[in-house]
Amino acid sequence: MDHVLARAAVQSACKRWGASWIKGQLRDVLDELRRELLAGELVDIEVASVEARLLERVAAAPRLRQVINATGVVLHTGLGRAPLGSPVSAELALLGGYCDLELDLATAKRSKRGEYLAASLSAWLGAEACHFTSNNAGAVLLCLAEMARGRDVLVSRGELIEIGGGFRIPEMLELSGARLVEVGTTNRTRLEDYSRALSERTACILRVHPSNFRSEGFVQRPALRELCGLAAEANLPLIKDLGGGRVSDLGALSGAEPSVQDCLAAGADAVCFSLDKLFGGPQGGVIAGREPLIARFRAHPLARVLRVGKLTLAALAPVVRAHVTGNSGQVEVLRLLAIRDHDLRARAERWREELKDLALELTVERTNGAVGGGTLPGVELDSWALVVRGVKPHQLAERLRSGDPAILPRVRRDAVWIDARTPGEDEGTALVSGFRAAATEVLRGSS
Repeated sequence: MDHVLARAAVQSACKRWGASWIKGQLRDVLDELRRELLAGELVDIEVASVEARLLERVAAAPRLRQVINATGVVLHTGLGRAPLGSPVSAELALLGGYCDLELDLATAKRSKRGEYLAASLSAWLGAEACHFTSNNAGAVLLCLAEMARGRDVLVSRGELIEIGGGFRIPEMLELSGARLVEVGTTNRTRLEDYSRALSERTACILRVHPSNFRSEGFVQRPALRELCGLAAEANLPLIKDLGGGRVSDLGALSGAEPSVQDCLAAGADAVCFSLDKLFGGPQGGVIAGREPLIARFRAHPLARVLRVGKLTLAALAPVVRAHVTGNSGQVEVLRLLAIRDHDLRARAERWREELKDLALELTVERTNGAVGGGTLPGVELDSWALVVRGVKPHQLAERLRSGDPAILPRVRRDAVWIDARTPGEDEGTALVSGFRAAATEVLRGSS
């Protein structure tokens, strides 16, 4: 162990990752080698080979790395959902020192974090107030914990959904202390089903948008405006869990996803949605709605547990600013969704031209991506891709993922597909050079 730790490359790794962690990794490597020796799989052990195995293990350890998304899935959950783009990167650079997170510089008195952003977003959405949380699940949990603890919440059986990571609406209600009252059937729920379920124990009606699946055929549920009318007659609040967070026009895609503004205009008392999906911001959630309700949510003890920090607010600021000033094209997610077909093809053709000297079969072909992130289920995004054949696809894909930066393609039909839509505007050069290095190594190994 002492000999390996004294090596220059290992010393460098210790400075970067911490000597204690590196020593732990080295112990695991030595244990592996002992087992292999006892099993007769190794004849001898050299310091250089132990060092190589250790550094390989360290390089493969999970950590945040830059990844070029070549999958065609815009809101890729595994890659952090919404890419934030250069305006957000510039804003985050301001946080190297202190900032006025909870201080009014004009009066030197304590202020509320994110107050100016919430006010700006509320006015633009047509809501009386907004409150930010750490994610949309937290927003829904806060609403239910404040309004319905120990009381009934009406939810259609067709909306008792499970979102990514195994979180389920019934479990959210249980955690909040509310009692679930199932309404209607899995495929058909009518307005009168809600009306019959109302009682003096009812605290609110929860309407959940099935954002990550689609029901077709013999299905029915009342329009949101009708349900809001029933809630108003019963003097009950209606909470809309929208999830996807569409606030801007998506062109032809808009018809498949209701907007936050539509839900507020229909009469929802509070609308909960994600910041890191179609809104195009960092991970977070929003509750937008009536001021009396929002004030109650802000005062609840869970609000502090779920509050956002300065990094989230700094990343959120340019995204909110782009939306409210009519510059939604500056929101990276919306830019990716709006790239024109001929631009996508031209980009893939450019990559093929730059890589044509490689001993590979390179073509540019039609493909389909997805919005992703549990939004617009079943909706395909027409795109173009650089398609790579003439090499083992999984071997090339593995080498691309291990590069720096990592490149994540799709493997299908015995080929590697590099979708032209999702790599960032400034990532083309890195993609080509990274692909060249990976392909050269794979080709060298197979020759």
